[in-house]
Amino acid sequence: MKTAFVFPGQGAQYVGMGKDFYEKYPAAKRIFDEADSALGFSISKLCFEGPEEELRLTKNTQPAILTVSIAIYEVMKEQGATFDMAAGHSLGEYSALVAAGAMDFADAVKTVHMRGLYMQEAVPVGEGAMAAVLGMDDANIVAVCQDVEKSGLVVQAVNFNCPGQVVIAGSAEGVNVAVEKLKAAGAKRAVLLPVSAPFHSTLLQPAAEKLAGYLSNIHFKDAKQPVYSNVTAKPVTDKEEIRSLLVKQAASPVLWTNLTQEMVKAGASVFAEIGPGKTLCGFAKKIAKDIPSVNVEDIDSLEKTMNFFKEVG
Repeated sequence: MKTAFVFPGQGAQYVGMGKDFYEKYPAAKRIFDEADSALGFSISKLCFEGPEEELRLTKNTQPAILTVSIAIYEVMKEQGATFDMAAGHSLGEYSALVAAGAMDFADAVKTVHMRGLYMQEAVPVGEGAMAAVLGMDDANIVAVCQDVEKSGLVVQAVNFNCPGQVVIAGSAEGVNVAVEKLKAAGAKRAVLLPVSAPFHSTLLQPAAEKLAGYLSNIHFKDAKQPVYSNVTAKPVTDKEEIRSLLVKQAASPVLWTNLTQEMVKAGASVFAEIGPGKTLCGFAKKIAKDIPSVNVEDIDSLEKTMNFFKEVG
């Protein structure tokens, strides 16, 4: 059996996440304490108590989800869980790299805090938008976006999450025009998302450039297990390749469908989502229907998943 650990990205956050792990497991408490110390403010308090509006700010959401994911991972590791390959959706790629030993946790939590700041600075609130497009072929969505861009507006398909679900991003006007055109072209639904920036679109290039400067001072190591890149959908272990792909990732589409298919080709026989929510389990069920997926976000799901691993051996 080959296990793939997958880590969630922005949007999975909720007030109260990780609190039960913090209170029960010293390994989890250590990670939360390390995050607070590295950041110079209490991300733990924000995770456990909110307020939700603060937690939803990109500069806070990113370190919060990373911290919860790694706190849970450390407890799983202590209980004997191992993995053969890993990936993370957007921000979650940093969690995957920490788990695979390519980045130190303290470096990662500071980096994603800065990544969130750079992303917010790149496009002022209200000027960018994102929308989820459901029930339409990927190629048709890309074609509609390209058609809208010919008129001088900015909009691209940026998250290829699973068959029948693609997220588009760009300028507020570009996304609004694309949403109407997509509905007219037969999309089942096209709904605006409550986000503060057009993540992974070309409008985020200034953020990618600032991130390149920041990442040039971070110490990377070769990954102990292959981590599948959002940008290429291929496995990567080389530390310098990891660094350059993280820079590209900020303003490039997330190829989650392809990446999941590549993990299946490499022999993944179970997906375990580690961190808040079950979004990636939902994607896995649509991409690789025959492969079981489990998640760990609280103590109850930890026990179920660890029992599952024992049973399948």
